[in-house]
Formats: sequence, structure tokens, C-alpha cells
Amino acid sequence: MMIEAVLFDLDDTLLGNHVDTFVPRYFKLLGAYAAELLPADQFIQTLLACTELTIQNVDEARTNYEVFWQAFTARTGLSTAVAEPFFARFYEEVFPQLQTVTVVRPLARPLVQACLDAGLKVVIATNPLFPRAAIEQRLAWAGVPVSEFDYALVTTLENMHATKPHSVYYAEILRHIACAPGKALMVGDSWTNDIVPAAALGMHTFWTPPVAEPPPDLALLTGRGSLDDLYRRVQKGWLSAPLPEP
Repeated sequence: MMIEAVLFDLDDTLLGNHVDTFVPRYFKLLGAYAAELLPADQFIQTLLACTELTIQNVDEARTNYEVFWQAFTARTGLSTAVAEPFFARFYEEVFPQLQTVTVVRPLARPLVQACLDAGLKVVIATNPLFPRAAIEQRLAWAGVPVSEFDYALVTTLENMHATKPHSVYYAEILRHIACAPGKALMVGDSWTNDIVPAAALGMHTFWTPPVAEPPPDLALLTGRGSLDDLYRRVQKGWLSAPLPEP
């Protein structure tokens, strides 16, 4: 089948952003910011618990946003009328400090552009556990901002009803962009979050592991290598020719 859509993971795929560096710094900033509402330790524990509930959610009737905030307000007693604008200011005023722990990947921008130039639908399939404001900032840090690229979809806390590693997350994306699984390619660094659930749905996959390593199951892959490798393939017309059935 011919590829019609390319789904890109964001963190450690289009943007160098290692979880072991980013998350502790993020929690430190957010905990300090939220101290006027809750003690930092209590806040972080609550945040983690509510995030885990969101990850478990596969209820198509509730967005990740609704799941998270219902859990958060129930555990803290804070109303959304107070908490939402409070944290919206965090993402506007404090979150930008985290750009310093991320690394631009020079091929991200030309790769995304090459896919769009080829007439493909491009989706930013980042795990939708952050609000849109945070995801759009990270896309800008990666050099592929929403203001300059016509994405078919950017998955966020607000607009999705499941998260990685559930295959239903990928199914929801494909429904939104009206694309059959066999005509979509998922590009990502995480075997568990990106490759396994996308392949289970019948999608093509391109694995970009942080270090060269053998894949746990070669049969799940259409391709593998660095972002640079994928860019060279795209330039040579790899996605313009029929790929083998996944």
C-alpha cells in the first residue's frame, strides 16, 4: 500500500528530550510553582496518581483532560475554576525554562517538511499527557512549530481519549485523519509506546532507538535507524513507493 500519513513521536524523536533529565526538572519547577496551593510532595504524588489514571483510561466518552481533572479535583479539593488558570500560567511563564534541557535535532524540520511536500498527512503523535500549550512549546523548541507546519493533528491532553501504549490511541488518530492503518507510518524511539501498539493495529513502523540495538521483534518493523536515515529514505522516494504489507 502507498503511505498516506506519517505519525511522529515528539520527545526523543523530533526533539532531543530525555525523560531522565526533563521529568525531574519539570517536577521541581511545577512543585515549587504549586506550593501556594499544596505542599510540593503532596502535589507531585497527586500529579503522578492522576497521570497514571489518565494512562489507564480507554473510555471513548471521556477525554484525557476530563479524566485527569476529575481525578485531580477529587484528590485535592481544588476546583477547576481555581486550578486550571493557575496551571495555565505555569505553562506560559515557567515551562519555557525547560527548553534548556532539550536538544534540537537538525533533521527534524527538513524531514517534516519533506513529508508535507510529498503530500502526506503529518501527525504529531506525542503521548497526550500534556496540555496543548506545553506540546506546542516543545514543537517550537524542535523547530517544527504549529505556526509554520500544517499538521493533520497534534495529539494533546484535551483532544484525545486514550494514551500510549494503547492501540486505541492510534486507532483514534487514524479515524480523525481518515487513514487506514496499512497506509500510515509511525515513527518513534520507544519500542513499547510507539512500535508495538502501532504494529498491533496494522500500521507501518520506523524505529529510531536512542542507541543502536537489535529490535526485540524484527517482524514489527518496516524500517529502523536514525532520523537522518529516515530523511535520506524520504528524499529518495521511499514513502512514494508501495511498502510491503505490515
